[in-house]
Amino acid sequence: MHAIVRIVSKLSQWMTVIAKVILTFMILLTVADLILRSFRRPIIGTYELVAFSGAVVMGFSIPFTSWVKGHIFVDFLILKLPQRVTKIFNVVTRCLGIGLFLIIGSNLINLGIALHKAEEVSSTLEIPFYPLIYGLGICCFVECLVLFCDIIKAFGGRYE
Repeated sequence: MHAIVRIVSKLSQWMTVIAKVILTFMILLTVADLILRSFRRPIIGTYELVAFSGAVVMGFSIPFTSWVKGHIFVDFLILKLPQRVTKIFNVVTRCLGIGLFLIIGSNLINLGIALHKAEEVSSTLEIPFYPLIYGLGICCFVECLVLFCDIIKAFGGRYE
């Protein structure tokens, strides 16, 4: 089980590196477009590229954010409960999260398949939508693995 935890940790770290690189690309593209607009030479398709990049940044950063507990966590009521009840609560909420992300991920994969068959592309640059949708679906499945590792850590007594 410890090997699974290490693999999921490395995978989520790798995904956040991709998110950081894409976020840097978004910033540089936006700045370049703003500068070039002052010379009446805007970059064609900037809006589409920033929108696609934003989706990648959000999707690829979710697993690592969840791994390091970087999200908002309202636990003032949980802290007052006995440790056993807290552990049960954490396991139940992680199971619900796994179910939610499995549903979202499978629906995104199905949407990607439909968009692939329909050959849907963006309006300006004609970039296909389906690779982005597949990537977001995979991100949801990785989030399921992160939540599963939280359950393993809770039973191992290492859950923060």
